[in-house]
Amino acid sequence: METIVTDSPQMAAQFLRAGQTVIFPTETVYGLGANALDATAVLDIYTAKNRPADNPLIVHIYNPNQITQLGRNVPDYAWTLVEKFWPGPLTLLVYKQPIVPDTTTAGSDKVCLRWPSLPLTQEFLRECGLPVAAPSANLSGRPSPTRWQDCLEDMEGRVAAILTGPDATFGLESTILDCTGTFPVLMRPGSITLEQLAQVVPAIQLPSQATALILPGTKYRHYSPRAQVIILTANQLPLDFSGPFAYIGLTDPAQFFSQPPTHQLIVTDVTEYGSELFAFFRECDRRNLPAIYAEPVPPQGVGRALMNRLSKAASQI
Repeated sequence: METIVTDSPQMAAQFLRAGQTVIFPTETVYGLGANALDATAVLDIYTAKNRPADNPLIVHIYNPNQITQLGRNVPDYAWTLVEKFWPGPLTLLVYKQPIVPDTTTAGSDKVCLRWPSLPLTQEFLRECGLPVAAPSANLSGRPSPTRWQDCLEDMEGRVAAILTGPDATFGLESTILDCTGTFPVLMRPGSITLEQLAQVVPAIQLPSQATALILPGTKYRHYSPRAQVIILTANQLPLDFSGPFAYIGLTDPAQFFSQPPTHQLIVTDVTEYGSELFAFFRECDRRNLPAIYAEPVPPQGVGRALMNRLSKAASQI
């Protein structure tokens, strides 16, 4: 398959309306989209990504009125969250309408909905004129793409088109809230933080360890470069070894290592850390570095999302 690279949302939308897969930018990461109401087109997403079929997709919309087209039994608190945080990097899980095929939701009776805030994304979705199912536009398990060039690296020849746009602002996937119960439950942290959400809906909860709910980006090993990711811990320091390695964090690595890293990125704050993390992982892979050391941050605010992604990247499962 030839992959067309274009900066035209109108051209990209033509491919998607014709039943093909299209990569497009958002404010979080780049997404790999298809018509969410076309089960055959949605299957092409799974094929292109080598994504497990039991891993559901987020449906992107261009108007909050589509919530009732796609979802049902939407609680009042979900509408409050929509009014406060949409458009933006917040995904809401609600019960689905029959119009949404089971392929999009991996067999679940619930669907994830999001209205992105990037103007180019909104224009693309309006041109499509239909809901767009889209996970991140990378091969399954790899770091999510925050630049269109990353998408070309993973997906050239696997998709019909790539809509080019700016680098992702946030760099971490959207916050996911389960809105199918009496209270919202934070299922995946993101750049809209638990603290921000609690100011609007104080009854928000964290998930039970026993939850069986399967959501995008929560079940499988994810966000992982080919390099081994090691989260620094106090009892490891200082590290004394030879060989190439990379480092990312807020602190000068001279405090942690007996030799300078082969490649490093010192960020100014946790927000920058999150926005640069996946691009840094990909650059380390381009340099064939075998190990990446990452400085941990407190799991509050955006730090909760950052540590979630680092922990999954470092997991061997």
